[in-house]
Amino acid sequence: MGSGQVTSSVPSDFQGKHVTVAGLGVSGVPAAKVLHARGAIVTVVNDGDDARAREQAAELEALGITVRLGDGATLPEGTELIVTAPGWKPDKPLFLAAEKAGVPVWGDVELAWRLRGPDAAPWLAVTGTNGKTTTVQMLASILKAAGLRTAAVGNIGVSLLDAVLGEERYDVLAVELSSYQLHWAPSLRAHSAVVLNLAPDHLDWHGSMEAYAADKGRVYEGNRVACVYNVADKLTEDLVREADVEEGCRAIGFTLGSPAPSQLGVVDGILIDRAFVADRHKNAQELAEVSDVNPPAPHNIANALAAAGLARAFGVPAKAVRDGLRAFRPDAHRIAHVADLDGVAYVDDSKATNTHAAEASLAAYEPIVWIAGGLAKGATFDELVAKSAKRLRGAVLIGADRALIREALARHAPEVPVVDLERTDTGAMLQAVTEAKRLAQPGDTVLLAPACASMDMFTNYNQRGDAFAAAVRELGAGA
Repeated sequence: MGSGQVTSSVPSDFQGKHVTVAGLGVSGVPAAKVLHARGAIVTVVNDGDDARAREQAAELEALGITVRLGDGATLPEGTELIVTAPGWKPDKPLFLAAEKAGVPVWGDVELAWRLRGPDAAPWLAVTGTNGKTTTVQMLASILKAAGLRTAAVGNIGVSLLDAVLGEERYDVLAVELSSYQLHWAPSLRAHSAVVLNLAPDHLDWHGSMEAYAADKGRVYEGNRVACVYNVADKLTEDLVREADVEEGCRAIGFTLGSPAPSQLGVVDGILIDRAFVADRHKNAQELAEVSDVNPPAPHNIANALAAAGLARAFGVPAKAVRDGLRAFRPDAHRIAHVADLDGVAYVDDSKATNTHAAEASLAAYEPIVWIAGGLAKGATFDELVAKSAKRLRGAVLIGADRALIREALARHAPEVPVVDLERTDTGAMLQAVTEAKRLAQPGDTVLLAPACASMDMFTNYNQRGDAFAAAVRELGAGA
């Protein structure tokens, strides 16, 4: 951990600058408007040319912004800067042409960071493979309990551009950042940050686990007070060691076990701080009880400790940690208890869209009838199944890549009964829940933790979770 500064060849004064915005959508449209309002000569390029894109293009063209639909590959002549939607892959021809021409590429997060005023609120940044949204919401709840003006922003809730440029003044921002966003944010410097965990995800975008981890690790660059890491995930600590930070910035661990000095952890059902206390080798501060965390599943307690670490780094008192955690309510489709039918609990964790998230979910229950499957996004399932096999009463598989999970079950849990559903119509989830009910016994949990993305059968994970809950209610009504 050293210290360093980053400068850019592109000034934040956009008057007369030729800026290309790559991609329409939730980040591209506001970015184009903001740049245009600051005097930039803006051209928007977009791969798609569908009805939604044409509608957005018309809105921008009415302002005098040039929009080029159906061609996101060619670098517009005279481009001095590209501002890209976070999902555009680094190997796209547009970016290769930009690299050859020496044109910088920023994401919307980088643009927001550059446009902050001199008295802008500091950022407490959260990234990781899983748990980002929950942790940021917990953090915002804790900061609000401390009487601070804050918002959960970034890859969640309020857009960063709106937060930075809006009329509301904040004391501090709780910022969720994806690996995509961090890839395109070279000068971002947070007050403090956490990488919650690292597991293979989005490897089709990043190209390798090493590149994915490196992009996550960017969140630590230039931290001023604390780099918070997961004691149980050595990769996160390695990223802290490699980070170039401000003088005096500290490495702070969180653990589900008893904390060492400079760590937060759990002792006898109490969340404990041994990092932000006087004489941390001898003293500890009680922050909250495990029962204050909703729900108190192990991975959610880890999220709470991470949020508490960032809040404490910002000087928040212990009472606000407890009050903020008590006030927090998780979003839908995150280990949400739907109903109990005939002594069986039905839990919706549709947000578990990768193996790491599903592993955390499966670790919270026993015995389980597991509903899984969807789009694997290049993932493999052997490690997940091997770790979870002893918890499984049965499995019901749905979706395009269910065979990958079925084969992993055959290798590592051959005694577990498996129902393989080929159907992908709207009634598929009802059949899946019906089969799960048949396999379950009183005291079991039927758990939707797909370990896969949802877009093969559903619009998104929210719709998948809603379908699960509706199926459970239908079964309950017919019981």
